[in-house]
Amino acid sequence: MLGKEKLLEMLYLMVKVRRVEERLTEEFAAGKIPGFIHVGIGQEGVAVGVCSCLKTEDYIFTTHRGHGQAIAKKIDLKRFMAEIYGRKDGFCKGKSGSMHIASKADGVIGSNGIVGGSLPISLGTAYAAKYRGEDRVTVCFFGDGASNQGTFHESLNIAALWNLPVIFCCENNGWAQFTAQKVYMKLENISKRAESYGMAGVTVDGNDVLKVRNEAEKAVARARKGEGPTLLECKTHRWLGHYVGDAQKYRLPEEIKEVRKYDPIVRFEKYLIESKYVGPEYLGTIENKVRSEIDEAVRFAESNPIADVDELYADVYA
Repeated sequence: MLGKEKLLEMLYLMVKVRRVEERLTEEFAAGKIPGFIHVGIGQEGVAVGVCSCLKTEDYIFTTHRGHGQAIAKKIDLKRFMAEIYGRKDGFCKGKSGSMHIASKADGVIGSNGIVGGSLPISLGTAYAAKYRGEDRVTVCFFGDGASNQGTFHESLNIAALWNLPVIFCCENNGWAQFTAQKVYMKLENISKRAESYGMAGVTVDGNDVLKVRNEAEKAVARARKGEGPTLLECKTHRWLGHYVGDAQKYRLPEEIKEVRKYDPIVRFEKYLIESKYVGPEYLGTIENKVRSEIDEAVRFAESNPIADVDELYADVYA
């Protein structure tokens, strides 16, 4: 049974993820952020539910839509924002931008712009932890589209064979960029594919943060005990387009409107109020705290200098 402190922390992080991505959308539209950004508004229950089971020293691999996963792992918001703004004091000195943020100290190993690209790389940290005898697990987040990549099948096979402490977390929002899952896959539940590799597989309602947490906790426990990997499919909803600015002409207007009824934050807030953990007025306190943190982080990013041109060739292999 989770205590009140942990529950409120989870709510705070879900609200933080949502408000950060809303702010990023505004800043990008204003031309303040270079490159592209991809937001996962509507999917907050997955990142927070999974990462709430992890320790700082555990590893996560994010996706190109990975802001929420990094924030749920409690990455520093000022340096996070500076990175997205392309500034010197960002986690990667402004070189990674939105899609490749990494912080070794926080266990955020980074993302990969290639669909499914992080899956085989996540085997590295999982194998290293097992080889060294460290109590560390790895979580690799990926989308439903990535489950059709060869890297997905190869990675699950190796992870199962070597009994690696890794959780493959599929954030299934039903869309592979602009293509609906039913168009490119006959399976309804991607977790069924776990059976082919002899590992645990489970599908959960990704809009219910407590259900995600419950199944993720079991998967993490299995990994820590040396019982091997898990394929955890979290079915959720992407409210906005593939990228910020995507007009979503491939989706029916009614469908776009319908998915907002499954708001994971509203659902969790309702649970906390009905369970007498908080009163409605507490929600405003969280909102004020989060917005203040975001304002401070944006000010930090905007006042931070762009890295000197001499940095162009630093931190690269050749």
